[in-house]
Amino acid sequence: MISDIVGWIGAGLVISAYFLVSTKKLPPISVTYQLMNLFGALGVGINVLVQEAYPSLAIQILWAMIAVYGLYKAFKTRTS
Repeated sequence: MISDIVGWIGAGLVISAYFLVSTKKLPPISVTYQLMNLFGALGVGINVLVQEAYPSLAIQILWAMIAVYGLYKAFKTRTS
């Protein structure tokens, strides 16, 4: 039950992030966008881990890694 709630919140974050970038409400290099992707991937990842859906877990791990890289670039851009 808790993993389902965490998964739904994660899915909502990923979809919201995509919507906000698609509608140009957030730039793709923004910290907010990258954090939404990171926490979204972690939320969905927890759910698919509990469900033992390992291919989906692999996608979420990669999604989170990309978000961490995006955060690095966003912070690097802010300090330059």
